[in-house]
Amino acid sequence: MAEEQHDAQLETVMGLIINGGNAKSSAFEAINAAKKGHFTVADQKLKESDDFLVDAHNSQTDMLTKEANGEHAKVTLLMVHSQDHIMNAITFRDLAGEIVDLYKRLAKEGE
Repeated sequence: MAEEQHDAQLETVMGLIINGGNAKSSAFEAINAAKKGHFTVADQKLKESDDFLVDAHNSQTDMLTKEANGEHAKVTLLMVHSQDHIMNAITFRDLAGEIVDLYKRLAKEGE
């Protein structure tokens, strides 16, 4: 793998890790905001999480397109780690949305 390709792949992989981590953090902040009854903030944090996941998804799509076009990426432990980050962030975001909805429902029933 040429050094340029390696650097580009490393940049993409690190972007996936960063976006996945940021998405998960924002989702966790959404849960904490909902727990305190701050539902507007919770919704904003869920949207923020979604935005990070869109960035990650776009990077993944770019990698998949290159793979489909015959530009095979070297699979490294770091790449696998980045995919784990994204999968965990997506799962956590989905669950955070459900938890925020539950807190909203409980708050409404408590009125």
